Amino acid sequence: MMAQTFRLEPPRSRPVAVVDVGSNSVRLVVYDGRRRAPSPVFNEKILCGLGRGVAITGELSPKAMDRALAALRRFRALCRQIEVTSVLAVATAAVREASNGPDFVVRAEAALGAPITVLTGSREAELTALGVISGIPEADGVVGDLGGGSLELVDVRQGRIETAVTLPLGPLRLIDLSGGSMTRARQIVDETLDSCDLVAELRARDFYAVGGAWRNLARMHMEQNAHPLTILHHYRVPREDFRSVANLVAGLSPASLHAIRAVPRSRAETLPYGAMVLERILARGKARDVVTSVFGVREGLIFASLGKAKREADPLLSACWDFARRYARSPAHERELMDWTDGIFADGESDVERRLRHAACLLADISWRASPDYRGSRAVTVISQASFVGIDHPGRAFLALAVFFRYEGVSSDDAPPDMMRLVDEAALARARKLAAALRLAYVLTAAMPGVLPRIGLEDECGTTLRLKLPESLADLQGEPVDKRLAQLAQLMGRTPELTLGDAGA
Repeated sequence: MMAQTFRLEPPRSRPVAVVDVGSNSVRLVVYDGRRRAPSPVFNEKILCGLGRGVAITGELSPKAMDRALAALRRFRALCRQIEVTSVLAVATAAVREASNGPDFVVRAEAALGAPITVLTGSREAELTALGVISGIPEADGVVGDLGGGSLELVDVRQGRIETAVTLPLGPLRLIDLSGGSMTRARQIVDETLDSCDLVAELRARDFYAVGGAWRNLARMHMEQNAHPLTILHHYRVPREDFRSVANLVAGLSPASLHAIRAVPRSRAETLPYGAMVLERILARGKARDVVTSVFGVREGLIFASLGKAKREADPLLSACWDFARRYARSPAHERELMDWTDGIFADGESDVERRLRHAACLLADISWRASPDYRGSRAVTVISQASFVGIDHPGRAFLALAVFFRYEGVSSDDAPPDMMRLVDEAALARARKLAAALRLAYVLTAAMPGVLPRIGLEDECGTTLRLKLPESLADLQGEPVDKRLAQLAQLMGRTPELTLGDAGA
């Protein structure tokens, strides 16, 4: 990724809407702008079942079209209320395959008041992959996006799109073609996958699961295992664990699924077929892990519309910088923290660890307006639940803990157990050490910019942690500084030393 650009002015909202006319649902998502890390400000879907029967009759049913058109008229009204600046609208498998699809598009564009692009299978696959890459930049494996009418598979290597295929394996299509027989549907899936070379590319790599059906399976796995975070994005599960859930669900009746809290009633009919498709892919492909992505075609549309500089920016740091600009006393100070802590952490730090440290610096002042008794817990709540992407669950827990300790003290025994479960001992030690450095910085600067660049913090020869104040800042010496310097030095296994002189001397 290219060097991150940080602009001090607060982020402005220029809402952009994405409308996705899918084979099962018609959805509107309004984002706060064409940004590297866009946040949804409104999200609504209506299950219209446009793909129902298309595999048999070759046409969209009048009832499904009427429901979809009503949804699009509502979306148009909502976009006016939200003052959306532009609408990106696409239609997928059901519309592109139906003989009356072109006529429906004309009516749909009139209802929405915006043009609708009917995506080819290859373009749909490409946008899905772009969406996954925008949320998981280091993605390396096969992306699978299961819609009502089709399955898109894309080979992604280190964030680059390689081969892509579209397969006729959506749950609505399978129900139609199999006559509702799971046995016959499984035969169709196996016959189709037999001729798909891309499944073999999965071996020992990750499978990135996109689509509502597979998100429901991930949610069920979370509940079964009492996972501490119910954030679906970047939820990682070993292949066989996910396969067992998929195999279980594939054998359940709609009535049985109605009793499961994690399954919406509207998906009870189609979910077993979606689960079966995933189980067959995992059985053949021998993937390493299944990684859930909440980003897909819609986010891919936003990502594809960005300039090169924005696309190559880091989505996590972009989102954390937005938080700093909204909530910190001085965003410039948080930016200075990144450089200041480089001096004692950069050596021996991996790229992943450095990135997380920088993100924590940008988030370090998000709770200053809260009551002192709640600043730590508020930081944990905000960070653990924020719509960040480009970060896995252990990384999110590290951020939450680092900022918690920054507020509550590095020796606090009240750290949330759920977050502690997600990190190993080494990450926990780094979180405490970083928190100690942040606590030292804040007693030196009072969260104001322009001070830290004048103060030296050096790890000398692995023995001494030296804090160097220029003569012009000598009056900042005092017990709070001595205490926090000593605490940081102890965590680093160093002897603390405070000297006066120029930072570069």
